[in-house]
Amino acid sequence: MKTASYLKIFLLAVPLWLCSCQPKQKVTENTDTASAVESAVQRSKIMQQVNDNAQYVRFITSKIKFSVKMGSQEMTLTGNLKMKRDDVIRLQLMAFGFVEAARLEFTKEYFLLMDRINKQYLKVPYAQLGFLRTSGLNFYSLQALFWNELFLPGQSKVTDEGLKRYDTSLVDRDIVIRIDEGNLAYSWLASQKETVIKFANILHKDRFEGNTQLNWEYSDFSEVGKKQFPTHMKVTFSSPQKEVSVGMKLNSIEHESEWESRTTVPGKYREVTVEEILRRFMAL
Repeated sequence: MKTASYLKIFLLAVPLWLCSCQPKQKVTENTDTASAVESAVQRSKIMQQVNDNAQYVRFITSKIKFSVKMGSQEMTLTGNLKMKRDDVIRLQLMAFGFVEAARLEFTKEYFLLMDRINKQYLKVPYAQLGFLRTSGLNFYSLQALFWNELFLPGQSKVTDEGLKRYDTSLVDRDIVIRIDEGNLAYSWLASQKETVIKFANILHKDRFEGNTQLNWEYSDFSEVGKKQFPTHMKVTFSSPQKEVSVGMKLNSIEHESEWESRTTVPGKYREVTVEEILRRFMAL
């Protein structure tokens, strides 16, 4: 299913429990009530299975092919993805196949972007990153997106009790899972049979500045730690001013644990803005 089809589902699908019909007689009422209860039980069971598909492993490491498209500019690099549950997400991007060109590091406290070629960096708390701040995303939300899992805004994990906060609806062979919080909407599309998340959408609605959203698409699943894990992710950020698309293809997924979980910025590196770093890399 293409991204456009996913978005159509999110925009048009209405949770089944909101649907109602005018009863003609008492027998119809009883039938409709029983059907609604059965549907609710089915949706709850599928959503629980989706949540239970979270990985048990603590580390996920992999070689990665990383592509970026911004407007008419495109760039492709190879690199490494290293993740430690509840601690860090790191992307190391290589130029010419053997020189580390950039490093992106997400921790609970900050986001770090290092430009190794030009010896410059950006290190800021999430509150200083526009879309992450307005969309209510933190480290645990980003971790869930990278690990192909559900998340609850502002929470570090999804509990069985927390599952009650989601609205759900069945659409064809999929289930739509959704949370609306004022001008924010968080949506996931998962398959009913495999109960894996195929698509995630975070939408920030702004009637004056225009809407911004983050789409995260998952495909090419393979077994990792006895669970299914996507080996291909496509991330698209769009706003009224721009659209940036990032592709990540994982290869040789392992569970390496012997690596430093924090990067020290060399003293000779110059601190810059994210726009300057992106502009330099797109010029490579």
